Amino acid sequence: MTRQRKYVLDSYAMFAYLEGEIGAEKVAAILKEALNNKAELFISVINWGEIFYIVLREQGRTAAELYLRTIERYPLKIVEADGELTLKAAELKAFNKMSYADAFAASLAIEKKAKLVTGDKEFKTVEGKVRIVWI
Repeated sequence: MTRQRKYVLDSYAMFAYLEGEIGAEKVAAILKEALNNKAELFISVINWGEIFYIVLREQGRTAAELYLRTIERYPLKIVEADGELTLKAAELKAFNKMSYADAFAASLAIEKKAKLVTGDKEFKTVEGKVRIVWI
């Protein structure tokens, strides 16, 4: 049995895919891997909430809820932020120039031994700690 690849998608990757931006094809290929049971996908509940609040602020509640329903159609596991993950994220945030939400995505990738899928340049600061798939 071959081992499934593991990926953490951050909000940047999800927006690229959902809005057809640069990198959408690469994210679509990763989603297809998961739909074919060749990959396991994760997103931090913090990044999931980040998607909701950004769309809510910019496009309103109907659009924000549509984004969440669209995300639910994919085999993407939403991972709760327990104490251990939160402290790992806080440590990354303390010593790297990145947003707190991004620190959760990076910490989740480390915890799951997964590749982080993003195009957000803030992650350059943790490239030595996190395997990154740049879109």
